[in-house]
Amino acid sequence: GFAVFTINPKQLDRFRDRHTVAGAKDDRRDAYVLAASLRCDGHLFRRLKLDDPTLIELREFSRIRDDLVGELRRLANQLRQQLHRYFPQVLRLSPSADEPWIWALLKAASTPVAADRLSPHRLQKILPEHRIRRIGLLQVAETLADDALPVAPGVTDAASAHVKLLLPRLELVHEQLKDCERNLDGLLRKMQCDQGDSDKPEHREVRVLLSLTGIGRSVAATMLAEASEHLCNADYSSLRSLSGVAPVTKSSGKGHYVLMRRACNHRLRNAVYHMARTHVIHDSVGRQRYDAMRKRGLGHARALRGVADRILRILVAMIRTNTLYNPAVA
Repeated sequence: GFAVFTINPKQLDRFRDRHTVAGAKDDRRDAYVLAASLRCDGHLFRRLKLDDPTLIELREFSRIRDDLVGELRRLANQLRQQLHRYFPQVLRLSPSADEPWIWALLKAASTPVAADRLSPHRLQKILPEHRIRRIGLLQVAETLADDALPVAPGVTDAASAHVKLLLPRLELVHEQLKDCERNLDGLLRKMQCDQGDSDKPEHREVRVLLSLTGIGRSVAATMLAEASEHLCNADYSSLRSLSGVAPVTKSSGKGHYVLMRRACNHRLRNAVYHMARTHVIHDSVGRQRYDAMRKRGLGHARALRGVADRILRILVAMIRTNTLYNPAVA
């Protein structure tokens, strides 16, 4: 039954100086400082609210997906490092070593000697099974048949044993990532409509958000998970600050500095960054704005933040009017 408000520890430290400048600190004083600050400056604090159960699920799967993507990248980098030691031919087929068909190929032949003995029939089975069309069977066979890297005795056996241990972990994380993305798709569909009859009024921003150019499953899920309240309220200023798009201005005397905002939600910052990057590629108006800022001498990241600022402004207007994105109107 209690109302819960959020407060930054730095704020508490500054509020304490209002009551004592001697540096005294104890729990009773901190409790008094917190109560006094909320009583006097309650409009500066945000009251926590219970989220919709679907939104809680979406937030969990969105963060799980980020963890799985990072884990998959770490394991793929380890596999790539081991292949550099004794079997670099495979990296010509997939430089990042993060594709399932490469893992299947390594399970069939984890050493250059085993690759020489690999039958064309087995190779021909691996490529169609993983829908690989950019590279032909003959090119794969020729690449694997190249001269092996000369290594010290025992290196091939040790590195190939390490590779065999990495492959099941890569496959497991890859399958978990696919399951997680399927769950995200299902939750986004569930938030868009109620049994296919009509749009949920409490989730009207979902349909609007997904209509934007540059918004995909991952970006939409992250934005809804990390800034649902601000999107629902169409709060432009809060969205800018929370995503790190709004700059920080320091002006005192003759000095005037405009800096990038560091204090923000970093998951949301990454999502908005990728949204702007994709928007610039696929939207002509966004590309024009990006090019104009680059001509003014601004860097790539600063120009993308400018594009993201424009997208957030349009998004807020769309949510307020409950309209979908139209490049001609924008």
